[in-house]
Amino acid sequence: MWETIKTPAYVVDEKKLRENLECLHRVEEETGCHILLAQKAFSMFRVYPLIGSYLSGTTASGLYEARLGYEEMKKENHVFAPAYKTEDMKELVTICDHIIFNSFAQFEKHKEIISAYNNSQRENGNRVSIGMRVNPEFSTQEGHAIYDPCAPGSRLGVVRAKFPETLPEEIEGLHVHTLCEQDSDDLEATFNAFEKSFEPYLKKIKWLNLGGGHHITRPGYDVERLERCIRMVQEEWKTEVYLEPGEAWALNAGFLLTSVLDVLKNGETQIAIVDASAACHMPDVLEMPYRPPLLGAADETTENEVTVRLGGPTCLSGDIIGDYKFNKLPEYGDLLLFGDMAIYTTCKNNTFNGMPLPDIWLRRADNTMQKLTDFGYMDFKERLGSRE
Repeated sequence: MWETIKTPAYVVDEKKLRENLECLHRVEEETGCHILLAQKAFSMFRVYPLIGSYLSGTTASGLYEARLGYEEMKKENHVFAPAYKTEDMKELVTICDHIIFNSFAQFEKHKEIISAYNNSQRENGNRVSIGMRVNPEFSTQEGHAIYDPCAPGSRLGVVRAKFPETLPEEIEGLHVHTLCEQDSDDLEATFNAFEKSFEPYLKKIKWLNLGGGHHITRPGYDVERLERCIRMVQEEWKTEVYLEPGEAWALNAGFLLTSVLDVLKNGETQIAIVDASAACHMPDVLEMPYRPPLLGAADETTENEVTVRLGGPTCLSGDIIGDYKFNKLPEYGDLLLFGDMAIYTTCKNNTFNGMPLPDIWLRRADNTMQKLTDFGYMDFKERLGSRE
């Protein structure tokens, strides 16, 4: 099956994707909360019809993601950004149900646009609900400061000292997002700290968004604790609860197929160059850093294994995917399959060095393959201009 696919290529596994969807949908069913797809992690809209049958809607980090959710998912559509342009806000009010601000200054700047839109929609019932993002100043992360909204000097969320004594009446919800690939014990600890500081405001709001970073579909995740936490918020504060995971929807549901282009050695380091690039096609490998699983790699107990450093084809010296153990040295033309390559890949990849973007395939539940899209030279060239 794999031999017929041009590399590099992303492959999304429909069966695994559906397993994740069913897991998240059960949480919705058991608790009555609303679970949204954070498109920043996975925005492959060709599978939105499948995803949309399991979730409440989407959340966006800006205008284009909001458009995508509005056009392709057609369910609840939320947006948060550190700041908004006036021209973007004029469109966002027409396509979003919830608009979340990062500061009271931003709220004041844009509230008239939202108010005017809501007044114009009174007869048909369409309206935008306004929220404010909170920084509870309570970090549960270790080693990932770049992803920690509670890190010192964070630009994300309003700290308690900057909240007014009384919330403006237009603000109906609060948004708390502090997690990254974490379990429900961290959510519980975060909420307890948030509740202690922001209790007066919890009494006034209609909804609470507990953000993303919930690794709900990861093996071993404590779903029961998550559901207890959701019910506690609903019962104690009489408010609707939203979650907006990104990774959990497509965790372990994708692959990156690549071919070996060359095998060489530098001193004691055995190297294989592949046609997939960490810098271009799997950016979290360098940014996180993250070591993706390699299907078929030898484990540490295998005798006579060979350690090979897998690197991409760009001119970046650090375009290294990682060191992996093999039962035998790879050869030119060998196919390698990296796992967990659906999230933060297709939505973050780039064409540095003129690297081709990988084609995207869907492996159906019956193991048949469907090409969703492909890319060529013009996708690289026209990023920087087009001919009249």
